[in-house]
Parts: sequence; C-alpha cells; structure tokens
Amino acid sequence: MSIGKNIQYLRKQRKITQERLAEEMSVSRQTVSKWESDEIVPELNKLIALSDMFACKLDALVREDLTDDDEIYSHITIKTIKGFRMARYVMVTPNPENDVNRYMEEWARQSGLLAVSPNAKRIGWDFPFVSLELQNRFGLKGYVAAYILPDGFDTDCDGVEYANQVEADYAVITIYDPFVAAFERIPNAYKKILEYLQANGFREKPKDGILSCFEYVYEENGRTCMDVHIHVDSVSRTEAFTNFS
Repeated sequence: MSIGKNIQYLRKQRKITQERLAEEMSVSRQTVSKWESDEIVPELNKLIALSDMFACKLDALVREDLTDDDEIYSHITIKTIKGFRMARYVMVTPNPENDVNRYMEEWARQSGLLAVSPNAKRIGWDFPFVSLELQNRFGLKGYVAAYILPDGFDTDCDGVEYANQVEADYAVITIYDPFVAAFERIPNAYKKILEYLQANGFREKPKDGILSCFEYVYEENGRTCMDVHIHVDSVSRTEAFTNFS
C-alpha cells in the first residue's frame, strides 16, 4: 500500500495535473510531487481534502491499494438477460441517484412489492437528457431507478412508469466496493467494457425496447458489488450465457 501511488492514480484518473492539484490543496507543486513519491505524507486535513476532492473514502486512500485492478474489477463476460417488466422513475436533481432510489424504495413499500418480493432487484442508469446549461448553471444531473417486477405482480399504485424490456445480450463487469472511489471506479468500468467490445469485434447498438446500459448494486459476502451492463448487438455464441434472475 502506498498513499503516494493512490494520490497519483486518482489524480491521473481525473486528468488533473500536479500544478492543478497543488492549487486546489493550497500547496506547492513540489509538495504534491513529494506526496506521490512517498517522500512526505500529507497532513490529516490535506488527506481529508484529497478524499473529498476524489470522492474517495479516507480509509481507502490511506490503507488500500486503489491501483490494483484485479482487486477492483472482475473479468468481462457476455450474458443473456431474460426479458422483464419494470417500474421506473427519473429525477433531475443535484444528487439524483440517492433521491430517486429513496423515492423508489418508498414506492416499493406502498405498492406492496417488497411484501411480495423482499429482495426485488433494483437497477439504475444515467438519464442523459439534461441540458449543459442545467448541468453547469445549477449542477443538475439525471438518474433513473427501476424495480424489476416479479411475474404475476400487479398493483394500481401510481407514481411510476411501467415498461417492458425484451431479452438481450450484455457485456458485464463487476466492480468490487464501487463507492470507495466512485468517480474513478464506475466510469473506468464503462471504459473497460467499451475497450473490450472494440477489441473483440462486438457492437454497441441502441435498440428500441432494450436498455443501452444499466447498473445493479448488491451485497455479496459482506462486500458491496456493482454489475455494469452494456448492451451488445452481436455476440459470440462460444461465450457462457447466464440469466440475470
């Protein structure tokens, strides 16, 4: 474990120069260089500021090796996801993922979904139709959360949009502890999948009735995991197919 290597890794992931980081931390560029080479350790207030800037847990910044991809990401696989019916809702706020997940959790209770299926799967994806003006001027972003509805479940509880997803093939990667450094680990997972698709001749092609991508967060053996799915138009049938359910 190296605090310096972690700082350098997170800085480069965010495409920030040493000069820019030094300015943000109110130190000299030479100080940042010494941090990254482990000549000196940042003071506690600087470590806290660094963890806030990089959206990284302080304990992870100090104690973990954030550069070890084998500990962070699974191998990419191609999976066939069976068709399903979902209840979904979108929010555009400064913190849409948390806001819409709370909303959907309340809807799931009111609708009786959690009584019928306590472990109902909830997925989510970015809502791309937010103008640059809203993003830059007001800090607004969009996110969609959806519950996959079990067969036979019916409710007249309003407040959501119902939609159907047809069977489709997805490239999938698992991120372990994705929220330790969310701004780095999650975008990097998408990048890894896209590089994999390009290298193996797969195509990412949006289709009506098929989600182009989505995320699924769950706990496994006491560890938080996130499966990132990106739809692929053509797949090699030599791959092992599995079902989401």
